[in-house]
Amino acid sequence: MFTIFGIPGPLLFGQLLLGLINGAFYAMLSLGLAVIFGLLNIINFAHGALFMMGAFVAWMLLNYAGIGYWWALLLAPLIVGAFGLVLERTLISRLYKLDHLYGLLLTFGLALVIEGLFRNEYGSSGMPYQIPSALQGATNLGFMFLPNYRGWVVVAALVVCLATWLLIEKTKLGAMLRAATENAPLVQAFGVNVPRMVTLTYAGGVALAALAGVLAAPIYSVNPNMGSSFINTVFAVVVIGGMGSIIGSVLTGFGLGIIEGLTKVFYPEASATVVFVVMAIVLLTRPAGLFGKAA
Repeated sequence: MFTIFGIPGPLLFGQLLLGLINGAFYAMLSLGLAVIFGLLNIINFAHGALFMMGAFVAWMLLNYAGIGYWWALLLAPLIVGAFGLVLERTLISRLYKLDHLYGLLLTFGLALVIEGLFRNEYGSSGMPYQIPSALQGATNLGFMFLPNYRGWVVVAALVVCLATWLLIEKTKLGAMLRAATENAPLVQAFGVNVPRMVTLTYAGGVALAALAGVLAAPIYSVNPNMGSSFINTVFAVVVIGGMGSIIGSVLTGFGLGIIEGLTKVFYPEASATVVFVVMAIVLLTRPAGLFGKAA
């Protein structure tokens, strides 16, 4: 068995893979947060609960309607995104002209309500969600066996993150969204329905969280607490990358996942805090984040 820095190779690469998978979920969740904050100035603390809801919708589609994983990848984000649309129209739209603190408190309360409803109905114990047959098994890379589903998660997350970045930064729609955040009355004067655009943007950010939840369902047990276990780290990722920075959230999410995985190999005691140590260092040296713009 070969070793690297005295660490058995399979152990090192296995932890790197786990870190990369966690990084994929950090990137997708922080991407949705960055879209919502960057374009709507709302700190969406309910994001973890909506991630959990995506996993539960996939589970319910399978167990109640017989709809499998591949259709759930499409239907669960649409269903949860529609729920987010209703939330935005009925509650969140009332907070846009208020201080950020009001949005944080409202979405934090919504997260508690959503998690409490699912916990009351399904309990706190996790429920399994089977890996689709096409992605079962593993591939021998020579230096390690790569589980096919975990490889799929990393690739899918990269594709989704790249597509979202291209949509926001390189298309006419993205340009209108960014312009509406700077001067909504001017954009509306050109015939653009800004309130509808804002609503769809929030629903899109929520749908990204739900899609991450569907991808996570076969890896982590589907339970009401699965979002809360991610959300603190995800907010740290957004802060480190720069609040509202799309590319910052994606690169920081994957990077911190890898750092976390390596820490579990070389200094396991610090694995739970390394992300927040990095956040403290970044805020001391670059208060706007690695890719953020100073106010």
